[in-house]
Amino acid sequence: MDYRQLGYSGLKVSSLSFGAGTFGGGSEFFRAWGATDVDEAKRLVDICLDAGVNLFDTADIYSKGLSEEILGKAIAGKRDRLLISTKATFRMSDEPNDVGSSRYHLVRSVEGSLRRLNTDCVDIYHMHAFDATTPIEETLEVLDTLVKSGKVRYIACSNFSGWHLMKSLALSEKYGWTRYVAHQVYYSLIGRDYEWELMPLALDQRVSALVWSPLGWGRLTGKIRRGRSLPEVSRLHKTAELGPPVPDEYVYQVVDAIDEIATETGKSVPQIALNWLLQRPTVSSVIIGARNEDQLRQNLGAVGWNLSPEQVKKLDQASGTPQPYPYWHQAQFAERNPPPV
Repeated sequence: MDYRQLGYSGLKVSSLSFGAGTFGGGSEFFRAWGATDVDEAKRLVDICLDAGVNLFDTADIYSKGLSEEILGKAIAGKRDRLLISTKATFRMSDEPNDVGSSRYHLVRSVEGSLRRLNTDCVDIYHMHAFDATTPIEETLEVLDTLVKSGKVRYIACSNFSGWHLMKSLALSEKYGWTRYVAHQVYYSLIGRDYEWELMPLALDQRVSALVWSPLGWGRLTGKIRRGRSLPEVSRLHKTAELGPPVPDEYVYQVVDAIDEIATETGKSVPQIALNWLLQRPTVSSVIIGARNEDQLRQNLGAVGWNLSPEQVKKLDQASGTPQPYPYWHQAQFAERNPPPV
């Protein structure tokens, strides 16, 4: 395992981190991800720690707090060996203020997360999504207060657009507040929108990418191929319409290229997809999830080796998509607008 700097901070995170969204299975949606109990969670945490993983990611909304509770029990006695990342913003109840990034909601949310995780500090606290109904100044000021109080060490955002992130960074600089050091983003071989605006911004502003759903919402597990129907056991049966829309032919095109490289390297489809991400600019950590030990060990096999430049190029070409405006126009003038990758 290698360790990478987290944006404009002194914190180092493992290049692979563990996502605890599979812990709990507290609703039909999350049961499609997984329903890991405390005993299994303890085994998965130990496997991760033995492999050098030091970052464990969850959120208050995952199974309405059950993921945080199980993670808290699974890491009991090991807190000093790992980093915890959790998130707030999404609605947690029918109470009118139990949603968003207001001062009221964030103070309550962080206290709830700390209680469920059985810890006195969150290492990385994410705004899970942008809240357009709350002044950005209000959100950033309370986050700065939480850092100064010792309840949060670093702050990050997730699923922001370019202007959301850049305005937040500008306000943090203006007022001397703690700034976002990372952006948790959807990024995969079949979901490369991150590269158009968010990656150049991240390079310029030194904001690391923490990648969620690196296997394309479950489409790059190796079970989906041309001429083969969707496996009987797949979370896509219940969650496909909630994830990013991806044409089947595009998935087959990318998987065909991965299969060629799998033959050359002896690596699995998920390992190749994860390794490709680990070579992208701005990526500090790729968040892997697992229903069981076998899946986890397979995903951990994505480190310790690298795809060759030729193999990376083959994957880049297979997964390339037309750029939207103004990026296709800028690309014609690479002398003044060099691409980030």
